[in-house]
Amino acid sequence: MNYKSKHYKLFKKLLTACVILLAVTPAFAQGGATAISNAANDIKDYWDPIKLILKAVGGLVGFIGGLRVYNKWTNGDQDVNKEILGYGGAMIFLLVVPEFVTAFFA
Repeated sequence: MNYKSKHYKLFKKLLTACVILLAVTPAFAQGGATAISNAANDIKDYWDPIKLILKAVGGLVGFIGGLRVYNKWTNGDQDVNKEILGYGGAMIFLLVVPEFVTAFFA
């Protein structure tokens, strides 16, 4: 009986500590409106350089894709149309996404 009573007392203490912790936690919580506002302002500050980098990467990928398509075309490969569509879709994606994100944070 002594063994069970020790575990029961330990269980009661742990349960009490958990209840107190759960009761006190909301007192330390703060509203997240200012944090969200600060994060949105930070994103607005960094977005123009990021947009420029995305367009530069898009130009580089487009150039490399153009070289690959030209190489396949001159070699007479049959799947040139798939390459053109793949790289064209990627280029449209890289050019359109920054504009949507700009409109979202404007």
